[in-house]
Amino acid sequence: MRGGSRTFYAASLLLPTRVREPASALYAFCRLADDAIDFGVDKHAAMVDLQQRLDAIYRGRPKSIDADRALTPVVHSFAIPRALLDGLLEGFLWDAQGRRYQTLAELESYGARVAGTVGAMMALLMHTRDASAVARACELGVAMQLTNIARDIGEDARHGRLYLPIEWLADAGLCADDWMRSPEFNPAIATVTQKLIARADALYQRSASGISALPRDCRVAIHAARLVYAEIGHHLERTGLDSINQRAVVSDRRKLTLIARASAAAIFGRTTGSARIAPLPAIQFLVDAAAARDLPAGSFYQRTLRVLDLFERVELRKRETLVRQAA
Repeated sequence: MRGGSRTFYAASLLLPTRVREPASALYAFCRLADDAIDFGVDKHAAMVDLQQRLDAIYRGRPKSIDADRALTPVVHSFAIPRALLDGLLEGFLWDAQGRRYQTLAELESYGARVAGTVGAMMALLMHTRDASAVARACELGVAMQLTNIARDIGEDARHGRLYLPIEWLADAGLCADDWMRSPEFNPAIATVTQKLIARADALYQRSASGISALPRDCRVAIHAARLVYAEIGHHLERTGLDSINQRAVVSDRRKLTLIARASAAAIFGRTTGSARIAPLPAIQFLVDAAAARDLPAGSFYQRTLRVLDLFERVELRKRETLVRQAA
């Protein structure tokens, strides 16, 4: 995680150990699965192998691969539906196939698979299965993926990859094939980049209302990740929207400022409910898979939730006391 994503690694350090450790196992499997498909000579064979590995994981008899053995107790302990990991693998395969996306809706369907799935699974690791909260977690994942795309337009183009909606390029007067042959920064591509950042910002705003549904000791980490990722897009805006010739990076100092803001918001902030917000259509299948509705009232899972809630309330009182003393 430290090598693959500095932002996720920094955010993970703010998570309680009970979430950080299974999240690391999940990240390891996802990272290695992506590499297996991306760098495999035979993409279909790589996908078949990963599906067989998931079969073994869900049977409780993983193959002798460290990442698989680490993931097995996680998917069983946290009741992670197989559909979420299957959706993630499907998104990786779309990448390997070099898919292009005609519309924003198609692009968000891709984002739902490669990032919305991770949002859903992270919610489950935090013992959050409420449908509206899961929807906001998925939308946060999609927002982060749109930010990634806006940041990496030039790098992706130089590797023959295009994620920007073809319709948006046409509206800006660009032919996708012509631009890919000679990717360069111009006012037209800046317009498309701005639209993508604006869409990501709208989803970041939607996701904020779901943070209050998370356990209190998880809110700082998720709020911080949300703020830092959104800042990548804001940095792009401040520097002229050129992600062809440069890569937007949030400085460590700025990250610390945003983490401090996230900490204050988690302790003192109030967020509005998310139940009245309809899920983004692209993520509905993830919400349906993740939001369990038939857990028995006296289940171990529900008893665990009650114990966690008690610990969270105690921890919150401690934090509020420390903040008041520091003031």
